[in-house]
Amino acid sequence: MKPVVLVDENIPWVEHYLGPVATLRKAAGRAISPGQLQDVDALLVRSVTRVDQALLRDSQVSFVATATSGIDHIDRDYLQQQGIGFSYAPGSNANSVVEYVLAAIAAVDDQLERLLHTGRVGIVGYGVIGKRMAARLKALGISYCVYDPWLDAVDIDCPAELEAVLACDVVTLHAELTHEQPWPSFHLLGERELCCLRPDALLINASRGPVVDNAALLSLQQRGGLTTRVVLDVWEGEPSINGDLLQKVFLGSPHIAGYSLDGKILATTMLCSSLQQHFDLAASVVPAPVDDPHDIVLPAGLAGANMLRYLLRQRYDIFLDDRMFRESTLGKVAFDAAASFDLLRKNYRQRRELIGARVRGQPRTAADVALIAGLGCVSELSGAGQ
Repeated sequence: MKPVVLVDENIPWVEHYLGPVATLRKAAGRAISPGQLQDVDALLVRSVTRVDQALLRDSQVSFVATATSGIDHIDRDYLQQQGIGFSYAPGSNANSVVEYVLAAIAAVDDQLERLLHTGRVGIVGYGVIGKRMAARLKALGISYCVYDPWLDAVDIDCPAELEAVLACDVVTLHAELTHEQPWPSFHLLGERELCCLRPDALLINASRGPVVDNAALLSLQQRGGLTTRVVLDVWEGEPSINGDLLQKVFLGSPHIAGYSLDGKILATTMLCSSLQQHFDLAASVVPAPVDDPHDIVLPAGLAGANMLRYLLRQRYDIFLDDRMFRESTLGKVAFDAAASFDLLRKNYRQRRELIGARVRGQPRTAADVALIAGLGCVSELSGAGQ
């Protein structure tokens, strides 16, 4: 008998992998309730569904999976106590988030030029995404340091104290959300920490909203006590965000940094594989039928930071997300704004990743070819580096 699987409607390609071997039902992630789980064997969610005793206690669910790297919305202790299988998708959206951060850096004044010259990036959190961020910066020749008190310093590349990280040209947050002592990440950046940021710096949060105290951030901005440029992809109180804060940040987006099509498909593949193993089902070995993105042709005359900007923009337009987010949120009553937040995520366009893209065009210097490779692209420039 086929297992019954309840799936968040925003997880793509589940039918491709599980349709022949399971009975699938779809639901809005925030609306999943105990009543929908009465005869369900497995639950596949994203970050908006809190999975705990309150949701599962009257169900027969024996397997839970989340199509995310973060798992702060899952009560893993309860799942273990009940013998419920669990799987998640660490690293599936890592490159998508990294490319979002790079796009944000490239969008703000001359931050990219400064980093390529003598600037430095401070990374908070050295999990899968933080490590991927560090690796990409190293490949691009950009200096960085890392703060993660939960790890031994010997396990961190370029470890630093929080004060040193906050003093960098760019500070990018990739910490898991935790309230655990002695180093909770909840409101890790409060008023005192925000005041440590340099006036000409850039702060990017693509981790979890409450890692930054949003009320303190807004208060500082309204009082003129913070001139640091801020890019927020995540917000406290999602989907009900503070419209005043959105008006103050340089760029804002509705929690989509990891929403590339490539990352979503990888997460779905990982989850479905784990579910198939759990229920001893036949596994689909046919990849999801997704077209390869087009090659990128570099215009003549682009080099250095401008070349990187062009390449990043070919796959992701961060200004488009900011504009759509503001248009759908500002000026609306709270309920409508919250609904718009989720609708933007549900109907998010098919964004492809830059990594692996073939780059063609006229010869470039060896330094520019190295930058292309640093982005994870494949250089097919004629006579490159000559």
